[in-house]
Amino acid sequence: MYKILTLNNISVKGLERLPREKYEISSDTSSPDAVMLRSFKMHDMEIPETVKAIGRAGAGVNNIPVDKMTKRGVPVFNAPGANANAVKELVLAGLLIATRNIYPAMKFAETLEGNDAEVSTAVESGKKNYVGSELHSKTLGVIGLGAIGIRVANAASALGMKVVGYDPLISVENAWKLSRNIQQAMSLDHLFSQCDAISVHVPLLDATKGLVSKERIAMMNDGAIVVNLARGGICDDDAVLAALENGKLSSYVIDFPTSKLLRHPNVIAFPHLGASTGEAEENCAVMVADQVRDFLEDGSIRNSVNFPEAVLPRGGSGSRVTIANANVPNMVGQISAILAKANLNIADLLNKSRGELAYTIIDLDGTIEESALNDLRGIEGVLSVRHLPLKK
Repeated sequence: MYKILTLNNISVKGLERLPREKYEISSDTSSPDAVMLRSFKMHDMEIPETVKAIGRAGAGVNNIPVDKMTKRGVPVFNAPGANANAVKELVLAGLLIATRNIYPAMKFAETLEGNDAEVSTAVESGKKNYVGSELHSKTLGVIGLGAIGIRVANAASALGMKVVGYDPLISVENAWKLSRNIQQAMSLDHLFSQCDAISVHVPLLDATKGLVSKERIAMMNDGAIVVNLARGGICDDDAVLAALENGKLSSYVIDFPTSKLLRHPNVIAFPHLGASTGEAEENCAVMVADQVRDFLEDGSIRNSVNFPEAVLPRGGSGSRVTIANANVPNMVGQISAILAKANLNIADLLNKSRGELAYTIIDLDGTIEESALNDLRGIEGVLSVRHLPLKK
């Protein structure tokens, strides 16, 4: 029986992926095998030593002490792409709200009073104050072509926008998904210099903090729009506000409002709605529940932010051992020597690395004794060892 600690409300559709005959799920369970959460901040939490995996039903993991978990040999899973369609739709909504002056127009309509004839007269008189522009033929720059960015780029292109993308680390898989109409920017400055609007889809890192800067905003076309549904801090808010004042920017669409931003009439602020759809929450919960289950039962790793991808179909006639360790020479050799000493034959083995960490899955012809497991744990650099008996 595996114990799962939930730190937020997780979609029932996701929890249903964990069969009750194998999993005990609770918000206050002791000695959990895994933790599932959404936005709960774990940095100040005492994380039990029994925790073998953490699954975040969303994309960002800023609320999880990833480095600390890595040192303990605990993989942290997320759900990249599960909420991508929801964010994409909100980006398009933000662009449309900004270009068509929808919000101020709605506020004007709410002030109308009188009978139908009087309201009609006021509408015809006032609508000239809310003349907007069309997205068609405008140039959108998309920074970051991951699961969300490629959807934004393709959808904007389908609306008739010229789309320029920038992502020096784009995967081959995502490159295949991009519309052939998307143009490549050779640098960020190259991208900014062409655009009527920018949408950012990158994580908040030291390298991306203040990415949308005073200097880059100045390169954009006059009256441009910046959309940031990724993370607060990626845009220099002071630079954005100054650009709104001098007309360089016409609107700033943000999903992470601050008191400073809320005071400006040309800031379109959402209360962190990017992934706030029922469908997105379900998709994230299902994806992360499947990943946690695969890891607990089989040692498989998919979509971990700190471990390498590692999936090995079950082989052999005995048990499976998984080992997380420092990525140093002769580690597999030491592991094999201990198994040979225990008279255990290796039926299959997968060894993957990611930076300073390595992960090994070993299928054995036979059952490993606790003494051999302890010998494996005693190897210098080994972070965690798990024994997964043959599935019945």
